[in-house]
Amino acid sequence: MSSEIKYKRVLLKLSGEVLAGKYESGIDVEYVAELCEEIAELHEMGVQIALVVGGGNIWRYRDFKDSGIERIMSDNMGMMATVMNGSALKGAFEKLGLECRVSSALHVRQVAEDYLPPRGRHHLEQNRIVVCVGGTGSPFFTTDSAAALRALELNCDILLKATKVDGVYDSDPETDPTAKKYDEISILKCLQKI
Repeated sequence: MSSEIKYKRVLLKLSGEVLAGKYESGIDVEYVAELCEEIAELHEMGVQIALVVGGGNIWRYRDFKDSGIERIMSDNMGMMATVMNGSALKGAFEKLGLECRVSSALHVRQVAEDYLPPRGRHHLEQNRIVVCVGGTGSPFFTTDSAAALRALELNCDILLKATKVDGVYDSDPETDPTAKKYDEISILKCLQKI
């Protein structure tokens, strides 16, 4: 590994919306391929990479809360959407010749192995990319929560989050044209805003 690399083991959180690329929903396979090529460059530099992927490009409770589908079932559907996204990432990484494992907090053994922290750490040590799907395996938790949990369980040096929003705002910049972007914000200020 190059001495220029600051972090040896990284967890990258990808929002599901990122995988939609040029589309409003679904998976933009061309964009996913480009994204995986960029991640592969880091991997080739010697960085061990784990990912947690969201499912909002396919299903998210808040987008369908008026559908009549009970919250727990809707959250389970969102976790299954992350399995689809993780499978797309795996396919793109393998097309580049990289070893990749999809580890799921949900039991979907036909398409992903069960997530176990020691197994995930072993895959990273063996230079495999690990894509964590299924969120935390429990409803009511976001995939951001899963990312924080997986970063700790996999002994990652840093957690990086990739979304289609370019920073932290006081409201949603996609729906509020007056949203204010913070250049810096303290944890205390974040908690006061909740």
